[in-house]
Amino acid sequence: MNKGKVLSLGIQHVLAMYAGAVIVPLIVGSALKLSAEQLAYLVAIDLMTCGIATLLQVWNNRLFGIGLPVVLGCTFTAVGPMIAIGAQYGMSAIYGAVIAAGFFVFMIAGMFSKIVKLFPPVVTGTVVTIIGITLIPVAIKDMAGGQGSSDFGSPQNLLLSFGVLSSIIIIYRFSNGFIRAVSILLGLFIGTVAAAMLGMISFAPVMEASWFHMPRPFYFGVPTLEAGAVITMVLVAIVSMIESTGVFLALGKICGKELSTDDIAKGYRGEGLAIMLGGIFNAFPYTTYS
Repeated sequence: MNKGKVLSLGIQHVLAMYAGAVIVPLIVGSALKLSAEQLAYLVAIDLMTCGIATLLQVWNNRLFGIGLPVVLGCTFTAVGPMIAIGAQYGMSAIYGAVIAAGFFVFMIAGMFSKIVKLFPPVVTGTVVTIIGITLIPVAIKDMAGGQGSSDFGSPQNLLLSFGVLSSIIIIYRFSNGFIRAVSILLGLFIGTVAAAMLGMISFAPVMEASWFHMPRPFYFGVPTLEAGAVITMVLVAIVSMIESTGVFLALGKICGKELSTDDIAKGYRGEGLAIMLGGIFNAFPYTTYS
């Protein structure tokens, strides 16, 4: 495959995960009643740390990194727990728990990778299938306009979303080669143009925002450790590791790479570092997106 195709498919991959990466900070920030400035920072820092976390995971070295074409993004599994922790203990407890969970993942990576033998194809296939099924409610809510939006479920939102879906299906069905490979990217482009024509896109916030905003570690204050919050986030991290195992093995099959337990352990460590990074910059716990 030439470099042009690889680049376009990579862009498609990033755009496909972009909505998921943005919707998590919007949901969490809105639920915790953050100000517009804080919410903007949360979205921006999340995108930055998504990029750094992805680089950590694709950089295959002796200590960490799965070395497969994956993208890391904030895990939807953490949304409910983060909101509950923030409501009870405050923002500082969220990030103390996230950092602790990341450290836990990094430390148990080697041991956890040893139990991969307990995951035959029927198990990992089931996990990957469940990941897809659990994403269906998120997709349906996004199609209706996004959870909490004032026009949730409006005919305009449904018409636009089904129009995008139909465009992708038609392009994929009646094309081949490169055009079929980037059908999702083309569908996103068609949907964006249609949304702009319907007046659903506003560039005012972009024009009003400052050009630069330096990332600040511990933006929401020094992290604090609350036992209940830490245990909750560690459980979230373990679930994320199990999901990532299925993704690693499935993607290894697709890429023709036989993954060893050491490779899996490095993938877990990359994820652990990414989670700690999210805690330090007050972003989110990260997982390997399927």
